[in-house]
Amino acid sequence: MSLVDDYRRQMQALLPRGIAWALGPTAWLTRLLSGLAPEFARIHGRVLDLLLESDPRTTFEMLEDWGRALGLPDNCTNTLALTVEARRDNVVAKEIGEGGQSRSYYIAVAARMGYAISIEEFTPFRVGRSRVGDPVLGEEWTWVWQVNGPAVSIRYFRTGVSQMGERLRSWEGNGPLECRLNQLKPAHTLIIFSYPELDPPPPGG
Repeated sequence: MSLVDDYRRQMQALLPRGIAWALGPTAWLTRLLSGLAPEFARIHGRVLDLLLESDPRTTFEMLEDWGRALGLPDNCTNTLALTVEARRDNVVAKEIGEGGQSRSYYIAVAARMGYAISIEEFTPFRVGRSRVGDPVLGEEWTWVWQVNGPAVSIRYFRTGVSQMGERLRSWEGNGPLECRLNQLKPAHTLIIFSYPELDPPPPGG
């Protein structure tokens, strides 16, 4: 039974009882209610859509409104170059971001933006504590941390998530990630971004 039929039967159930209120399949009143039911079903569907739009993780029609409310796009985002999924990731990251200074916090921020990273911290070389083979680093390295990640992030077209007209596969640089982490990092620290080198071209290529 469809939602349209449910609304038709609901309206029939609310009518008075009597000879004047014939509710047979071919009765004029049944045909009238059958004509009204689709609009109620449509409104019902739009209410369900609104529930999805109220969550930034599932929004589509109100994605631009969510971005505007959260101050997006900002200096770290270029909406002209982003897919719908990437824009949604930025909205979610901004909405649920609570701040922090731990490695797990920055890894989670990157993950919400669609990047898989790891973080390496450095320790100055100290006689009696450091071991043979450890890098000889000065005290200034206490405030340096390194972000390791893929040289290029690939986003794939996903049915139900991506928008018609988007590419089936897109390659994104790490500019937005670098900008966002530099924006969130403690002011006295320095981030080094390290990405693996791409495979060399084949001979003669």
